[in-house]
Amino acid sequence: MIEGMKKVGIDSNQVLDTYIRLYNDCLSGHASDMVIGLHLCRGNFKGGVHFSEGGYDAIAVKLFNEINCDTYYLEYDTPRAGNFEPLAHLPKGKSVVLGLISSKLPELEDPKQIAGRVEEAAKILGDPQKKRICLSPQCGFASHIEGNRVSCLSSSRAND
Repeated sequence: MIEGMKKVGIDSNQVLDTYIRLYNDCLSGHASDMVIGLHLCRGNFKGGVHFSEGGYDAIAVKLFNEINCDTYYLEYDTPRAGNFEPLAHLPKGKSVVLGLISSKLPELEDPKQIAGRVEEAAKILGDPQKKRICLSPQCGFASHIEGNRVSCLSSSRAND
């Protein structure tokens, strides 16, 4: 998406700043006991169709430090999401929902592999007890593959 913006003369950093202001304006004045989560998704449509790919590296510092939310639903079920390194920028008071489970593929994930990835993320976050990590499908919402339709099913709660 960033390359596409550059080609047509759009400053992606300015667009990000605009979105951050928009989110923060929308969230201003919310109840102090309300937990705010932000869902980021590259698109998980039937047949593997998606609208972007790449890691969170380019936006991590602003994403995690400037948006006034409590938790982030992040897609990490395929290599197109990059690695966990951007999580190093997540402030101590915020949590992350790691979308490590895929509904894009018919095969089930190996539980040991999922546990290993959670451990990897925990090390980067400096969170050995994993108190700031939750687990979900993809970006926090299940999508579908041919023959298996599951829509808009959130399987995680950021404060549990």
